[in-house]
Amino acid sequence: MSNEKILKKLSRRTFIRNTVIATAGTILIPSALTSCKKDNDDDDINYNGQGFYEGVASFDPSTDKVILWTRYTPAMEESTQPEILLDVAKDANFSNVVVSRKVKVDTGSDYTIHVDVSGLSSNTKYYYRFRSETTGAVSVTGETKTLPAAGQASEVKLAVVSCANFQAGLFNVYGAVANSDADVVVHLGDYIYEYGAGGYGTNGNTAGLNRTHKPAGEIITLENYRERYRQYRSDEQLQKAHQMKPFICVWDDHEVTNNTWKDGAENHQPNEGSFETRKLSAIQVWHEYLPARVTDNAKIYRNFEIAGLVNLMMLDTRIVGRDKQLSYGDYFTQTGLNTNAFLTAWTNPQRTILGQEQRNWLTGKISSSNLKWQVLGNQVLMGKMFMPAELLLITAQIAAGSPDPTLLTQYNTSVSQLVAIKTRMQQNDPTLTAAEKARIQTVLPYNLDSWDGYPVEREMIFAAANGKKLVSLAGDTHNAWYSDLKNNNGSKVGTEFATASVSSPGFEGIFGSNPATVTAFEQANQLLIEDLNYLNASQRGYLLVSFTNTDAKAEFRFVSTITTQNTNTTTGKTVTES
Repeated sequence: MSNEKILKKLSRRTFIRNTVIATAGTILIPSALTSCKKDNDDDDINYNGQGFYEGVASFDPSTDKVILWTRYTPAMEESTQPEILLDVAKDANFSNVVVSRKVKVDTGSDYTIHVDVSGLSSNTKYYYRFRSETTGAVSVTGETKTLPAAGQASEVKLAVVSCANFQAGLFNVYGAVANSDADVVVHLGDYIYEYGAGGYGTNGNTAGLNRTHKPAGEIITLENYRERYRQYRSDEQLQKAHQMKPFICVWDDHEVTNNTWKDGAENHQPNEGSFETRKLSAIQVWHEYLPARVTDNAKIYRNFEIAGLVNLMMLDTRIVGRDKQLSYGDYFTQTGLNTNAFLTAWTNPQRTILGQEQRNWLTGKISSSNLKWQVLGNQVLMGKMFMPAELLLITAQIAAGSPDPTLLTQYNTSVSQLVAIKTRMQQNDPTLTAAEKARIQTVLPYNLDSWDGYPVEREMIFAAANGKKLVSLAGDTHNAWYSDLKNNNGSKVGTEFATASVSSPGFEGIFGSNPATVTAFEQANQLLIEDLNYLNASQRGYLLVSFTNTDAKAEFRFVSTITTQNTNTTTGKTVTES
């Protein structure tokens, strides 16, 4: 089946989304006042196994709407489609109820429940719960909040997260986000990982923490993906984050498989069946567990205007339009890198990470917006990570897990020399030779899976944002970054704040966790990569980004461990851009 046909099929896949209009002072139906279990005309039944085991969640808040979610496991004795009630109130005791009505369980979508509640008041906290009259099961009480309209808030706080690998450790970061004062959680993808038990993310603590992936194999089928999401949503701290905060989500690659592009992926092999079918299954389950208010399930890019301050544009830089990533390996010959061939492919004006339709949507949204901050919810880094070319091959070999112990020595020697040369350049040392300068100035992008692999299209976005306050929020790399966004003329057009991961290993997984080694690596990169201002290469955490009419402030918050439960955080760096 062609890519076009598979996307059309996906677009036609619908989910039961109950639509509810909130009304102040809604009268509870009698059973809601008297009992959570209806009377049975026959003998009383002892129900077993029922519950809302995956917790509750809310998604895509607007000034008057929010999507409420849960999943219901029926009792073994329930032979018909379960009947579930939703209550929404302005207080935790449910004395000021605005909704109390039956909603449908989508039995064809893994017993998930999606309710799009409209008619709400802006900038208002709401409490909600789901319950079964039949079995008496009641969910935890969730909290959510609608977005403020223009003039209703002087500050907008977004918690930014990505890259949560269940096998890598505990989700302390989600617990910290639940306890934060963020208004909304922006999830930039890699909500799950597709690898099997013992695969990527596994470490010496995995078994002891009972974090081994289920199902045991790499997930490929519809039911595989559902079981993996259920496992992730069983996590106590992820449940708490969803219970306490509304989420705005996009996918990255691991919701399907590693290094996905529109027609394939690095981690999909011919013996694993049709990639299009796998992608269709993965995206279907994503919508079952992370519902988004979209009209086409294949197109999740959408924007949110918050408090008259922030135009948040959530992107899909992974699936809907991305051309296949370039690989340096395709351009190496016996004499080295075929630079001309690589540069021709790299600067091809037709190469796209967004696809034309999404690019036109994005440039239109930026150009037409008069809000103070134009904020991109990016899966991958937008800032330029151009490193000296001589480091590129060494770094790539180390990152690929090469066992050659001389590589690290070679890397350290090269970095030391390059740092010394760059320092002399900054000091305007007149004795620098042309050859030494060339070692610093001959640079190539490190990560071709990021925006660095699609430089022409990046310039188009920068041009659309000319004269506006542009901020890119990014994930994917597992490390924390703060960079200037500069166009090809070297002019600054914006700022990028990129979050560390929830649990997935960062550069410490490559270079080791020795503090001196990690610090030296961070400092060397900050010096040698022209647009990079800050890097944390070894800690897990999240970003708290606050927007006001005068500035954007990013706090890089980190947890101390993911091997024992501890949600306390420290702030590694605070940056303010005006």
